[in-house]
Amino acid sequence: MPGRRRPAAAAAVPSLWLDTAGPAPAPRPRLLGRLTADVAIVGAGFTGLWTAYHLRRDDPTLRVAVVERETAGFGASGRNGGWCSALFPVQSMAPAMRGPLADTIDDIDAVCRAEGIDCDLAKDGFLELATTPAQLTRLRATLPDAPAPDAPAVDSAPRWLDADQAARLVRVPGALGGILDPQCAALHPLKLVRGLAAAAQRHGVELFERSPAERIEPGRVVLTDGEIRAGVVVRATEGYTPALPGLRRDLAPVYSLIIATEPLPQSVWADIGWDRRVTLSDGRRLLIYAQRSADGRIVLGGRGAPYHFGSRTSPAFDSSPAVFERLRRTLVTLFPAAANARITHRWGGPLGVPRDWTPGVCFAPDTGLAWAGGYVGDGVAAAALAGRTLADLIRGQRSPRTNLPWVVDHRRPWEPEPARWLGINAGRLLAAAADTRENRTGRPSRLGPALDHLTGH
Repeated sequence: MPGRRRPAAAAAVPSLWLDTAGPAPAPRPRLLGRLTADVAIVGAGFTGLWTAYHLRRDDPTLRVAVVERETAGFGASGRNGGWCSALFPVQSMAPAMRGPLADTIDDIDAVCRAEGIDCDLAKDGFLELATTPAQLTRLRATLPDAPAPDAPAVDSAPRWLDADQAARLVRVPGALGGILDPQCAALHPLKLVRGLAAAAQRHGVELFERSPAERIEPGRVVLTDGEIRAGVVVRATEGYTPALPGLRRDLAPVYSLIIATEPLPQSVWADIGWDRRVTLSDGRRLLIYAQRSADGRIVLGGRGAPYHFGSRTSPAFDSSPAVFERLRRTLVTLFPAAANARITHRWGGPLGVPRDWTPGVCFAPDTGLAWAGGYVGDGVAAAALAGRTLADLIRGQRSPRTNLPWVVDHRRPWEPEPARWLGINAGRLLAAAADTRENRTGRPSRLGPALDHLTGH
């Protein structure tokens, strides 16, 4: 049975962000006993903290309490690849979501300035390269209305770059061109989430750490050592959601792993030509993502780690030598000048994937229960928008945000096991096989449509 195989022991490896975020904040109290609040929020990542922040900013009379199993930013919010983008995983909804997400990037920047949060934010865009003929065909098809090369650029719109134009941003051997999307910023995610937690507390949010929620029910959160009674209860638990009773099939925790180099000398950066902090990916199906950190490292992550039977999560799953080695080889292929750079950090963690790959926001006034999440790994801006939307919904305020298509009243569940384990891991293997075939033939793989069908795209 796939769920019975025990993972190899893996020592906890601090992320680059944990090592470079500065001194950890003073420990926050555990919640012991009973507390009454207007709004109780489970999870002190971006979703929970942005919800709390906007609730208290909009209505300082509300009593808002946030409980976190570990420490603020422990999960994906503090460990991700450091992209803050207007990307949305579902193409049918992406046009409606793009403007609000793009505005949210600027809103995050404005909050950071107002609250004194230094998270190394640099809005230099996102470049998705075509590094094979098959990727070129696929990426060009996503911009059917691309302007002519001599047409004036629209600053906020994605545009096609030919090979020479792309090389002026970063030189990747064999790159045939790419799409430059201006609506993306690179940042230090743990600095942002720690700064947001402190800002929320300054505005009157009560934040409790090391306070695991055992159950979420209408009107209350049952904790290991206490209880919160509240008219509204918000679930903001993302990849850790399946551990809560009754939610095993709500989101699938899929692991994404990341490596980071030592700070690179200027001679290497000059060879690569990566002067601005534009974020980077390519058109392969088994996703990779990269940024140039503020302290001059290449940070590169990607998918490929297995989904674990029963939606299990474990610190042991944060590390996979095989995936780390694949990422190192990818880094060397994309950036040969960095081939001899030392890999100083290797880490990972689970992200939340819904069955239809559609992030969602929900508030049910009749029960007082709310949730948001399922960002499929692109949640820095999306979680901020979700938090502000939840604050509007909870306060009964209609706004353009509350009319967005991701505001729903339910979510399609994942299939029971073993179908879930088989389907998710089959998708991972199909993506890798499609990339291998495209690299060999130079043509888009026929496995692509099967993969799209499996993932619900």
